[in-house]
Amino acid sequence: MILKELDQKMLESSVIVASSEQISSDLGEEAVILNLKSGVYHGLNEVGASIWKLIQEPLTIKEIEHKLLEEYNVEPEQCQSDLIALLSDLLAAELIVINNETTA
Repeated sequence: MILKELDQKMLESSVIVASSEQISSDLGEEAVILNLKSGVYHGLNEVGASIWKLIQEPLTIKEIEHKLLEEYNVEPEQCQSDLIALLSDLLAAELIVINNETTA
């Protein structure tokens, strides 16, 4: 199932992981990430920082969404929409890697 028409590369089964070409740091409940290739810093709010912590290890989009729904009081549709928007931004900034390969 494709989650969003804007980015057809992202499927519920897509595995997301933080890029190895970045360093990050927690700033209270927020996080800051430095893209080592571009030298650009990116800031994340509390929810973004929570997602960033989750994707330090490979997880599917569905797994990330499930963990967010357990932690935050949010409607599933809003959660999915916001998650895909953040992941799209992180992908554009080359801070995450997406793997759509499935095993048979």
